[in-house]
Amino acid sequence: MKRFAIALALLLAASPMLALAQQTPPPRTQSPTQSPAQSAPRGAGVVRPLPPRVDLGPSADVEYSNCLARAAKEPDVAYEDAMGWARTRGGGEPALHCAAVALFNGGLYRQAAQAFTDMAGRYRDRRVLIRASLAAQAGHAWLAADDPTRAIAAFNVAVDVAPDVATFWIDRAEALAATRKYWEAIDDLNRAADLDPRRGDVFAFRAAAYRKVDAFDLALEDAERAVRLAPRMPEAWLERGILRAHKGDKNGARGDWRETLLLDPESPAADAARAQIERMELGPR
Repeated sequence: MKRFAIALALLLAASPMLALAQQTPPPRTQSPTQSPAQSAPRGAGVVRPLPPRVDLGPSADVEYSNCLARAAKEPDVAYEDAMGWARTRGGGEPALHCAAVALFNGGLYRQAAQAFTDMAGRYRDRRVLIRASLAAQAGHAWLAADDPTRAIAAFNVAVDVAPDVATFWIDRAEALAATRKYWEAIDDLNRAADLDPRRGDVFAFRAAAYRKVDAFDLALEDAERAVRLAPRMPEAWLERGILRAHKGDKNGARGDWRETLLLDPESPAADAARAQIERMELGPR
């Protein structure tokens, strides 16, 4: 019998909090009418491609790892290889999962979402964490396909099946924020914070969500906590800078955005920080 051990992690380079931060207006302006779903980056980096590891013996594990490596670099080739492995060499679920990852990496998000969903359905009465993780991967594919409604439905499965995993609540909060359901997103982030109060990304994202509903004091409190818990996370500094700018603390905001640049100058968070600095220097137009 195949055994999967799910590796769960948060890929912050395209985090939901950053999607909110990237559409932030200049200080002292009203909240924009554009939704996160309209401004969030599409494509690679949205799904969490840390897939099941497969215990089928050393050779199968190597083939699976090689397939995933190809899926990252040559998704078209990886897809054909994975389907051949499934059809002719007994690759089973590992091969099909690699094929789904290849679809996602190749930009075929809807097909990838359906593939992840189909796999999750085959675990309906067994291996709860695998089913939840595959449902969450489907959700991220639906988000990449700009279909947050279906993403929410997929994440509903994940949180219903595995309610004690903080990551799945964060996932659903991302989709809820994409549909401007910020208070519902905050409710999910509250649950994630209760489950794992040491995760700085939870508080960075919740700070951004509080900001979207004009709860600026709560937002700044969360941003401060995010910086304390995750001082190496550029998005935490980015969000605190946005909130400091809102309060008129230009020097503090500029310092936070410079810290964002120092931590990872090539990241989307750094791009957002540069834009914020430019807006501050130029002033309202």
